[in-house]
Amino acid sequence: MPRGDKSKYTPKQKRKAEHIEESYEERGLDEREAAARAWATVNKQTGGGERSGSGRRTSSKRKKRARKDSARRAVATKRGHSPNRGRMTARRSHHTSA
Repeated sequence: MPRGDKSKYTPKQKRKAEHIEESYEERGLDEREAAARAWATVNKQTGGGERSGSGRRTSSKRKKRARKDSARRAVATKRGHSPNRGRMTARRSHHTSA
């Protein structure tokens, strides 16, 4: 697949890119730059040109575990048990000049 090939994009992604490109052109950007920015925006929003399919979604089990981990870290930080707490001061104390 050559660079710039849009065959893997869904029709919805193509329509979105076209609309964004027109918007950039109305603001005064040249055609080429507008197209580049439009596709960059579509890629950022949708994760690129691969069509969604089986096995591409995050499983509910994985989401649940991620939420638990995040909550645990938030509570630890709130209580002052951040994993990075105090490391910079400990490093500085070892580098005293004589």
